[in-house]
Amino acid sequence: MPYVFLLGAIAAEVFATSLLKSTEGFSRLWPTVACLTGYVVSFAALSQAVKGVQVGFAYALWSGLGTAAIVAIGAAFLGEPITFVKVAGTALIILGVVTLNLGGAAH
Repeated sequence: MPYVFLLGAIAAEVFATSLLKSTEGFSRLWPTVACLTGYVVSFAALSQAVKGVQVGFAYALWSGLGTAAIVAIGAAFLGEPITFVKVAGTALIILGVVTLNLGGAAH
């Protein structure tokens, strides 16, 4: 069950972050409400996930997969360019998450 919460936390964080631009600096009410609700749901689900998995593991997946998803969403839906540096940086983040998780499993 912790992994279900973790996946929910990642999905809610990606949802919230993808709405940030539409809030226009939190000056638009409904996008702001949806964005902040997404973050609250994300942190609530993450707090439930860490009851059953290590905090470092959960946070690495939450932040790493969230970052990779937001880069993809930015490129696909927000007109952000895909550059070599973005791809390399995202790959390094994913490699870091994998490395942390493999290192954690050995202990």
